Amino acid sequence: MTATHQSQLETCIQACLDCLRDCENCATACLDSDMVQMMAECIKLCRDCADTCALCARFMSRNSDLHAQLCGVCAEACTRCAAECEKHDHEHCKRCAASCRRCAESCRQMAAAMA
Repeated sequence: MTATHQSQLETCIQACLDCLRDCENCATACLDSDMVQMMAECIKLCRDCADTCALCARFMSRNSDLHAQLCGVCAEACTRCAAECEKHDHEHCKRCAASCRRCAESCRQMAAAMA
C-alpha cells in the first residue's frame, strides 16, 4: 500500500467515524423532539447512514478487498441522508448533513481510487 493510499484510507475512515457520530446524534435528537412523526424519514436515513459508515470504517481498517465497493454504498447512504437533513432547520440536522457530504465525497474518492 502506498503512502498516498494509506493517507486517503485514514482520511476516509475518520470521515466515516465523524459521520457515524453525527448521524447517531441527529437520529437521537429527532427521536427526542416533539416532531418525531415528521422526522421519521430523517431518523431512518440517519440510522442507515450510521450503520453503513460503521461497516465501511471497519472494512477499510482491515483493508478488506470489498472496502471500495462498500465505500460506494456508503457514499450513496451519506448522500441520501444529507439530502433529507438539509430539508430541516435544526442545528443537529445541519451538522449531520455537512458531515454526510464530507463522508460521501471521501468515500467516492476511495471507491474511484480502487476501481
